[in-house]
Amino acid sequence: MPLPSPPLFVRRDLDGFFGLFIDNLVQLLVIAQLTAAVCGFPPELIYGRILPAAAVSIILGNVYYALHARAVARREGREDVTALPYGINTPSVFAYIFFIMAPIYAAHREELGPERAATLAWQVGLAACLGSGFIEFFGAFVAERVRRATPRAALLAPLAGIAIGFISMDFVLQVFERPLLALLPTGIILMQYLSGARLPLGLPAGLMALLTGTLLGWGIKGLTLSPLFAHLSEAVQGQLRLEVASMPSGEELRAALVPALALPRSALGDLWAAFRGENASLVAGYVGVILPMGLFNLVGSLQNIESAEAEGDRFATAPALAVNGVGTLAAAALGSCFPTTIYIGHAGWKRLGARTGYSLLNGVVITVLCLTGLIQAFAALAPIESVVGILLWIAIVITAQAFQSVPRRHALAVALGLIPAIAAWGMLYFGHGLTAAGSSLGQLDPESLAKSPAHVGGLIALDRGMILVSMGLAAMGVMMIEARLAAAAIWAWTLALLALLGVVHAWDPLDPGGGYVFGRRGLAGGWRFALAYALWGGLLYALRRSGREAHEPEAPGLARAGADGDVVEDDRR
Repeated sequence: MPLPSPPLFVRRDLDGFFGLFIDNLVQLLVIAQLTAAVCGFPPELIYGRILPAAAVSIILGNVYYALHARAVARREGREDVTALPYGINTPSVFAYIFFIMAPIYAAHREELGPERAATLAWQVGLAACLGSGFIEFFGAFVAERVRRATPRAALLAPLAGIAIGFISMDFVLQVFERPLLALLPTGIILMQYLSGARLPLGLPAGLMALLTGTLLGWGIKGLTLSPLFAHLSEAVQGQLRLEVASMPSGEELRAALVPALALPRSALGDLWAAFRGENASLVAGYVGVILPMGLFNLVGSLQNIESAEAEGDRFATAPALAVNGVGTLAAAALGSCFPTTIYIGHAGWKRLGARTGYSLLNGVVITVLCLTGLIQAFAALAPIESVVGILLWIAIVITAQAFQSVPRRHALAVALGLIPAIAAWGMLYFGHGLTAAGSSLGQLDPESLAKSPAHVGGLIALDRGMILVSMGLAAMGVMMIEARLAAAAIWAWTLALLALLGVVHAWDPLDPGGGYVFGRRGLAGGWRFALAYALWGGLLYALRRSGREAHEPEAPGLARAGADGDVVEDDRR
């Protein structure tokens, strides 16, 4: 018999809230730190425009998914329905920052000046978020077809590559650069998530890590300011200063602790600016990032809805996916560059005992923090190193899932799809090295670069359109493993077309420091790749009848576990 109204909150909603809240808080702290560090965004843009807009997108989805769950509970006469977890999409944060906004800022900083270059990067980021929102919204009605048409390895390999290179490695380097500050909080995260150990007072690992890192950071900072510091050796003094190098000064901390109301406002003018004049071709050059990330968000959300159904909570698919897109569109319209998504891990929240109140509470608290400027206080008080363990865990889960949720023989294709992302990460750090040396890629002699044993040309080529290249190579790998050579040829020809248009591998050897080359310049720069892919596809098609079937049975007893511990069915596509 239908329930008149299921409880709005249950006791375990508080546990669920802390987990989801810390996850969302980490996303916002990372956005604040990275956009300032690599995109040159000023605090007024981050805390006055981006985060208030992100808050609207977060509360919109949290409220909807909580109400959706309550409606399901009433209809089915149950009290144990758990709302879908929701927030900012982690891979998109890193993809949009490192593959869109940071390159634009770096390429235009000298020409336009830091302030205008940052504004341009933000505007193109808004356009990317808008594109993802449209894909998520309209794709809600065709998501299942997209999922079935694309091998799972092709969808997961690029995400795993981003996880290894851009989510985990940068932060792992921070952890081992500052072990006193970061290693223990990271260990707390990994200990609980890997072993399930119960922490004192039943505190969530994310909250415990945040508190521990904050205490360590300010403890070490206080030591460097105390009279005792002068009695330490120079080597120890230098190491302790390194530990707290990212922490704010007293003046910066006082400024961050002052609340400042920041209400969201329309960014439609800036969105329009991204599509005017030369900026339109700049946006078009990043289709190779926008399109696949939008598809990933769409298909990933669909799979998370399916995961919830496996746990007994059946939600209407099209509305759930469409609202996901609405949240992303709202973010772009108000000034946030970062898409929202339905999170993985519904099973975890359900088994924890959370129902619908955890989602509502998360949306309200995140909104209050963003609109009052208190996120800036969190960013100042809590060193980023105290929460990077959560990002490392997310990266581990994403990478493991890419191998665990495909047939064992397709793991070869996943490994093939990792290569472009690893090269892109290498390209990023090659650029960092040049910057540290007072140089840049554009200042290097193209002829000398071509002879370099570093093979920088290959790094640049794989970096441009990395996500689509990864998808294409992984999909070709699956088709070749399955001896479907005609299908592999179609993927090769698709890469050839993308290269011809300048969407992938788009660079000019005479201007290695330049940005994407699109249109006619893309044709001039990409014809070599297009011809090579076309020939490869022709060979595959010519030999389409000569391949042997490669359907080795899975070894008995090798059930594969998904990211939440559930057994994942074999994927025979």
